[in-house]
Amino acid sequence: MSTVKIGVVGIGNCASSLIQGINYYRGKDKENAIGLMHWDIGGYKPYDIEVVAAFDIDRRKVGKDVAEAIFAPPNCTKVFYKDIPKTGAIVQMGRILDGLAEHMQNYADKYTFVPANEQEAELEDVVRILKDSGAEILLNYLPVGSEEATRFYAECALEAGVGFINNMPVFIASNPSWANRFKERNLPIIGDDIKSQLGATIVHRMLTDLFKKRGVKLERTYQLNTGGNTDFLNMLNRSRLLSKKKSKTEAVQSVAEKRLDEENIHIGPSDYVAWQKDNKICFIRMEGKLFGDVPIDLELRLSVEDSPNSAGVGIDAIRCCKLALDREEGGILYGPSAYFMKHPPRQYTDDEAYRMTEAFIQGTWVKKTDEKVDHRHRQRKQVVGKG
Repeated sequence: MSTVKIGVVGIGNCASSLIQGINYYRGKDKENAIGLMHWDIGGYKPYDIEVVAAFDIDRRKVGKDVAEAIFAPPNCTKVFYKDIPKTGAIVQMGRILDGLAEHMQNYADKYTFVPANEQEAELEDVVRILKDSGAEILLNYLPVGSEEATRFYAECALEAGVGFINNMPVFIASNPSWANRFKERNLPIIGDDIKSQLGATIVHRMLTDLFKKRGVKLERTYQLNTGGNTDFLNMLNRSRLLSKKKSKTEAVQSVAEKRLDEENIHIGPSDYVAWQKDNKICFIRMEGKLFGDVPIDLELRLSVEDSPNSAGVGIDAIRCCKLALDREEGGILYGPSAYFMKHPPRQYTDDEAYRMTEAFIQGTWVKKTDEKVDHRHRQRKQVVGKG
């Protein structure tokens, strides 16, 4: 099959882990591939993804091949695959807008962005680059709080006629106005705010669902997170956290038996610890009552490398978006959005979202019209047609 051609906005730690992973799995087969939710999605393997366009604002990345830029400061994620061949995709100067928090300019260069001197890209520039590169999907990896910048790149995706995966907590897929625009252009969209493969949100959701299923009343809970990457440094500006906090909190509230009062639930990034680098440490506490109104307390500590944890989900989201393009299916991809994202347009339990995503991959997802759609025959025809 052909490769999946992607454009990436923000060549930070998450993009680094994703691109390392694409190359890492190229030398594997299904039996020896560890850490994947799916080896094959519609005929596309993890290594069938190709970066053809990239945008950033850091002078240490702009103008360099993506293969080199992913290892440039301030990236600090774990390097698990070094030998990345040149991609031919040169990182282009993007649009700053609110993509760079003012307070981050007060930190040493190795910890934060160093804005490039090049002229910022206009919408027409980004659209032209995407079209000329042959990109089919645009991934958004902008920092938390980049509301204007995310909307700018979503507009670019629409104008360029490419699918959009919004990995950040700015509400695009879950905003009816934006979702309708992608539907009208028959372009698939997955969003918003990517979950980790096994991170704080998915663990907190599963435990909350477990309380509900086992008849335990959840009375109060918190989730505190610390880390030392630029994402945590960026989030020291609490004004940039509004959508992030809402996204993470709603992800847990949506699976609780009864919504908790605001004073009884606290979920969100807590502090920046430079020496942690890309290691994220999460503390979860849950208090409730079980049989006979007897109290129960649960405390959990989770330590993960943050960006590879995200890439394990992103690599599946890309291939699901490509399937939708192959099937000429536009608009919100409800199953993948619910399974891969914290703040999808519609919240489902993780079991439901998993089943919906598997049905989407198989081409048997039942639409709201109750019309069963089987894309497998069309897909086989496309594969044969490609020789």
